Amino acid sequence: MCMKNEITYMLKQGKGAIVNCASVAGLIGFPGLPAYVASKHGVVGLTKTAALEYAKQGIRINAVCPSVIKTPMIGRVTGKDKEIEKQYISMEPPGRMGNPEEVAEAIIWLCSDSASFVTSHAMPVDGGWIAV
Repeated sequence: MCMKNEITYMLKQGKGAIVNCASVAGLIGFPGLPAYVASKHGVVGLTKTAALEYAKQGIRINAVCPSVIKTPMIGRVTGKDKEIEKQYISMEPPGRMGNPEEVAEAIIWLCSDSASFVTSHAMPVDGGWIAV
């Protein structure tokens, strides 16, 4: 619904940039999380398709795909248990969780004129998670 309304407005103004939020789970699979993985792959697929459909109208559509980011969602998943948090951190190549500000910086760049030739990209913001 968001993209539908955003695109309507952007078509009227003749340009725009949309950044959808997916996850590294939209780029790779995770055992035991089929619904989550499918939904995030859906976000990436929708992003790529819409980007191709609206590129000539000056609308760029991309997605960010974060890994483990220190947010309330991770607190709920781990139950704020330090041992479980350590397990998540051990999967991150830099040895730490990402910060929300780091994801925000990627979004700001994708929305900026500096990214004017970037569209349909699913950008990992993952500390190298999917490279391992």
